[in-house]
Amino acid sequence: MMPTSSVTMAYSSSLSNAEWDLLERLLPKILPPKQQTRPLKWSYREIIDGILYRLKNGCNWADLPKDLPPYSTVYWYYKQWRQDGTLERLLTVLHERVRVQVGKKPQWTTLIMMDSQAVKNTCHASVETKGFCFYKATNGIERHLAVDSLGFPCFTHCTPANVSDDAGLIAMLRQHIDYFRAKPAHLPKTTILLDHGYHPDTLQSALEPVYPQMMSKIQFERSAKPSKAEKAAAGKTGFVPVKARWVIERSNAWMERCKSLVKNFERTLDNATAQLNLCFIRLMLKRLARRLRDLKWLL
Repeated sequence: MMPTSSVTMAYSSSLSNAEWDLLERLLPKILPPKQQTRPLKWSYREIIDGILYRLKNGCNWADLPKDLPPYSTVYWYYKQWRQDGTLERLLTVLHERVRVQVGKKPQWTTLIMMDSQAVKNTCHASVETKGFCFYKATNGIERHLAVDSLGFPCFTHCTPANVSDDAGLIAMLRQHIDYFRAKPAHLPKTTILLDHGYHPDTLQSALEPVYPQMMSKIQFERSAKPSKAEKAAAGKTGFVPVKARWVIERSNAWMERCKSLVKNFERTLDNATAQLNLCFIRLMLKRLARRLRDLKWLL
């Protein structure tokens, strides 16, 4: 039996009743088997509210409000769920549900957009997370995202900022190579849309030794980039949104809604990746609950 709670939304980051109803049904399937111990003093809903409060407001763990569970308890659960893969499993399950909700296949999307975002470090950063990106003039980490046409991530990965876009993407795809191994061979190839900072030949030569059938299941494609003459002919200057590519730019902007993601406040790259996953978990829960509420209103 999952511990429940009758708490209401105390903060803007807290789960609504509809969001908690969705999550409560998923947790037994996602959490690892729990040993027989005494009942929890704090419900899972209160613990998750503590994790989300810190994500949105960017405070130290020790500065969580006193009406939430003790910060040591909240952090312990966050650390366990990060290490045992619970957050990644929840991200995957919610992503599949969001896709089904809008009439798409839960897996094997035909289009994935990939990009990276350099973020400055703070004084909390460890040596592991330090790297200087000369291209973006940023001393910090680089966040690598692979999103579908809805803007929600299939994969996430963090590296020091001095790691090139190609190397970061290769590391991310190697880490999730089982996704492509499991893809049925009869399905159409997945198009991976890249900007002009990536080099498809380099990516292909690095991935084929890891999984020889990789290029039979994916194809790299560079997005169109309007020239200055084309911009002038259209009467436009500066940044011009590129078809399909704007989706991943919007995903990068979504992360800035969380104060803990405006800069890198984490000491490890695993923590930095977990914060990305939490951000999109929160967004997908909101989307699922909102659409269910709209359907009930229509009925």
